[in-house]
Amino acid sequence: MTSVVDPKPSAVQADAAQEKQVTLLMQLHPDLTDATVEDVDKAVEISKECFLKWSKLSIRDRVAYLRKVRKEIAASVDEIVDVIVEDTGKIPVEALVNEVLVTLELIKWYENNVERILGNERVSTGLLMAHKRGEIRYQPLGVVGIVSPWNYPLTLSMGPIMAALFAGNTVVVKPSEVTPHVGIEVAEIFRRVGEKNGQFENLVQVVVGSGHVGEFIVRSKVNKVAFTGSVKTGKRVMSVASETLKPVVLELGGKDPMVVLDDANLDRAAKGAVWGAFTNSGQTCMAVERVYVHEKVFDKFVEKVVDITSKLRQGEGSNMDLGAMTWQRQTDIVRRHLKDAIEKGAKVLVGGQDIVINSRQSVSPAVLVDVDHTMDIMTQETFGPVLPIMKFKDDEEGLALANDSVYGLNSSVWGKDTSRIEYFVKNMQAGNVCVNDTMVSYAISALPFGGVGESGIGRTHGEEGLREMSQIKSVAYDRFNLKTEVQWMPIASWLEPMAKRLIKFRNRW
Repeated sequence: MTSVVDPKPSAVQADAAQEKQVTLLMQLHPDLTDATVEDVDKAVEISKECFLKWSKLSIRDRVAYLRKVRKEIAASVDEIVDVIVEDTGKIPVEALVNEVLVTLELIKWYENNVERILGNERVSTGLLMAHKRGEIRYQPLGVVGIVSPWNYPLTLSMGPIMAALFAGNTVVVKPSEVTPHVGIEVAEIFRRVGEKNGQFENLVQVVVGSGHVGEFIVRSKVNKVAFTGSVKTGKRVMSVASETLKPVVLELGGKDPMVVLDDANLDRAAKGAVWGAFTNSGQTCMAVERVYVHEKVFDKFVEKVVDITSKLRQGEGSNMDLGAMTWQRQTDIVRRHLKDAIEKGAKVLVGGQDIVINSRQSVSPAVLVDVDHTMDIMTQETFGPVLPIMKFKDDEEGLALANDSVYGLNSSVWGKDTSRIEYFVKNMQAGNVCVNDTMVSYAISALPFGGVGESGIGRTHGEEGLREMSQIKSVAYDRFNLKTEVQWMPIASWLEPMAKRLIKFRNRW
């Protein structure tokens, strides 16, 4: 049975809880309490037992089972959307499109491609080893520990979960303490599928808790860790994992630039900037967080962006363009960045007001100009509904500004001249580049997703995402069953001069 740590603490746990500070999970969700290290270890052991059977299935049989999971998600879409909206404060259409639909499309892509990607792969052995046969195999790792974030609690947990499962692993997941009920809903989905099929009820173990529970997972006997979240926590995950040389995938923060050239379609670019900055109230790791516009079209672009932004509908319900920010701590960061920018000379053209949506503290979508790189809003991840816009005079300056960051997750360039576009695509220091669009690369399941610099290590999605969840094994076969090999002992006297002649012959060109 898919395991979720009992939200009701035992008497012993309750006494211990009274002696220590109330955790963040308990502050935000009084109906839940943190998993203990024993709970995590038990979940890992259950996962290991399930792995022994799951890993022995053929890829085709795993696909058949996980197809049922996809169908269960589709059948439960209304319930899932309700839980996401309740936990995050986002509007229903964002939960539906950016969470459920994207997740289902990714699963379907894995179904159609995993056998090709993780099947045994023949490789050339070259002229020197022509009498051998080489093969690459992609085998399961074991149990994968997943620590997922709060901004897209379904998408960013199910992505690594499904990659791990398709690759033959089992998983232990800790959802964010900010949005734990989505994680519990994920556990329920796998439980239902397991019960209906009479097997693999323990495929996914979910443990809830505050940050220290994530550290329990990293320190446990999982075979790999996939973490999505802040740079600060990602560095901590990597540090702890290094103690046992445990491999990690880290999908961390971003300060993603958008570059608008003077030949860009300004109507499209302005709409793209607004959507890229404000969808999910800006709480997206690959959101547009800073915009650089060629000085020739700067004023026109800003005018269009302000016009669109001033008409946005923010609130709860299905007739809104964006909902609330998810929790108070992130809202405070946005306010601090706005205050810093204004004190250093930035001008807010629209938005930036404090608002409350269904008891959640939020900020109205803000457009800023007169910004520069002395301001936190241009250099630190804001993760909120702000759109700072800065001008540049030529392509070299635009590129230099875009690359002036410790982050390197997503980026976008807008224009018509293909040679200028290619200049930016080639030289942007980012794991992902969108041309005349933004953030869409994540929705293309075949594209690997990940960052450079402090935006992370490893890749999710695509072939690379599946292989991240696999152990790569090289196999060399002897083809002819010869009695001996030329390099074996005793070494023949002719081997040394023959090797020299071969080197000279093979390296004439």
